[in-house]
Amino acid sequence: MTEPTVLLTVDDGIATITLNRPEARNALNQAMRPELAAAITRVRDDDKVLAVILTGAGDAFCSGGDVIQMVKSDESGLPWRERIRALHQWFPELVNLQKPVIAAVDGPAFGAGFSLALAADFILATPRAKFCAVFGRIGLIPDLGAMQLLPRIVGQQRAKELVFTARTVGAEEAKALGIVYEVVDDNAALQGAALELASRFKLASTAAIGMAKTIMNQAFELDARAMSELEAYAQTMCRGSAYHQQAVQRFRDKQPMLFDWDRAQ
Repeated sequence: MTEPTVLLTVDDGIATITLNRPEARNALNQAMRPELAAAITRVRDDDKVLAVILTGAGDAFCSGGDVIQMVKSDESGLPWRERIRALHQWFPELVNLQKPVIAAVDGPAFGAGFSLALAADFILATPRAKFCAVFGRIGLIPDLGAMQLLPRIVGQQRAKELVFTARTVGAEEAKALGIVYEVVDDNAALQGAALELASRFKLASTAAIGMAKTIMNQAFELDARAMSELEAYAQTMCRGSAYHQQAVQRFRDKQPMLFDWDRAQ
């Protein structure tokens, strides 16, 4: 039986999606794409999943698209365009997943792997982590949403520099640029840190986080009036939620809040 290219586990409200082609440094091939899409759909639709960790098996996060498979393919023109468009049938589901997403990166996150990491809300990395918009080295442009996501994080000028040069960025520089949230000691510490960060959201309002994430993801496309309308709608929905009502009651009863990030530290 063929080993799955994507593994999904759910434990105590935390889903872990693992890219599982360690022999190919988790290169994103044709088999992995539908399996990754299916995993994203499952965690999206599972109300018991409160946070998601995205990681890679072995010594890599994801080395990008499978270049060997690309070389073997004789597709070009419109068929190739449709293949790229197919990526964007599921990738926005990851970007806009209404739950916190943490990318745990050890080793290379190159090309499409860089894009996958950028889709997360937080990136944790080891000192071995390396990020690269590698496309320019083989005469291609970034795909899988990188040209939208990267400028949001590092700004337009720095994003152009990283794309035009296709240079490799280490973990510490990536943190300085705002790409990486935290650098941890090694892969063993990485998995623990990702689980600890994900677990801290378990007592939060998933609905409030999801709505805030959805609105903030539109901040560069919508004007202030549209953002205000979304804010008013979302706040009204949150105000009527059972979570908010319970939180208000706890406040009135002088009980500790269920979700208190500072207290959890």
